[in-house]
Amino acid sequence: MVCGAHALSGLELPYDAARGWHRGDVDGIDVISLPLSYSNHDSLFRRGWTFLRFALRSVRLALTLDCDLVFATSTPITAVIPGLAAKWLRGKPFVFEVRDLWPELPRALGLSNPFVLGGMSLLELLGYRSADACIGLSPGIVEGIRARSDERLPVAMIPNGSDLELFHPAKRAKLKLPGIGPDDFVAGFTGAHGVANGLDALLTVAEELKRRGDTRVKLVFIGDGKEKERLAACATERSLTNCLFFPPVPKAELGAITASLDCGLMVLRDIPAFYRGTSPNKFFDYIAAGIPVVNNYPGWLAGLIQENHCGIVVPPGNPSAFADALQRLAANSDERCAMGAAARSLAEREFARPLLAARFIATLEAQST
Repeated sequence: MVCGAHALSGLELPYDAARGWHRGDVDGIDVISLPLSYSNHDSLFRRGWTFLRFALRSVRLALTLDCDLVFATSTPITAVIPGLAAKWLRGKPFVFEVRDLWPELPRALGLSNPFVLGGMSLLELLGYRSADACIGLSPGIVEGIRARSDERLPVAMIPNGSDLELFHPAKRAKLKLPGIGPDDFVAGFTGAHGVANGLDALLTVAEELKRRGDTRVKLVFIGDGKEKERLAACATERSLTNCLFFPPVPKAELGAITASLDCGLMVLRDIPAFYRGTSPNKFFDYIAAGIPVVNNYPGWLAGLIQENHCGIVVPPGNPSAFADALQRLAANSDERCAMGAAARSLAEREFARPLLAARFIATLEAQST
């Protein structure tokens, strides 16, 4: 496995100065970690340069390491480059996992550079046309792959999974976070605070709750990203004491925190490309932890929530409906518990990691035989 570097990854692998990477065994997997740090705070140019450097360094590995098959996962789309190299130059089977549709999402988020968009589109098309099989993380991604690939290409829908052990209702305890009282209702957002997340919507919800005189409902933001400082400053400027911001925590600690929330928040900007084309980790963490989910955008996740009665779906751009949903959950502990139980049941039934891993292995083995 070849990966990048992240401060919260928990990897402590030996450093090979001659090769300029960290390498070691992690649960029986030979892991090479390239010291190319990445942050959501970085500029578009810096992130693109980091992605390209990772891809180019990975090409060398894809051409030299002993392997039966090469698997590449995006984002970023440049991750397809070493997969193409192994396929074209070594004749290795290549499986391409698609986590976002490119360039649809960047374009929808405002990226307009024709050269960058054209490069993304070309890499995406080459990936689909060269892969022996593809994996899409959501129904919309699978549809996008099929629309641009050969109809004979095997495409599997395997979403992000729920870690049923790390995120478990049994870890539930009273949250020990500054600003949280014993009787507060805590709605939490855990994950990246980026432009795509549209977290200004939650500040507007907090204003609506404040206008109603509700001091019990607290909105907790845990994570990091380009928008984090601005959001916190806006909350302070608007005297939104019901918004509390905390730094990111390692995944091992996040399980207990998530299970101790009263509900999880699924928030994205109101962009149609997101409706069926995303598979956010936080959703699968919330349901594994057995907490209800409040979601503010349409699509396949909204459908799952409604069909399985494991949360509340509110219209995008409607802070009043969002505030209503939070107050409804705060006032009805029985309904909240029932939704949480339904969420855990959904995680166990459809998104357990062993279940999805079996599908994943079957997809790879079908191409390596």
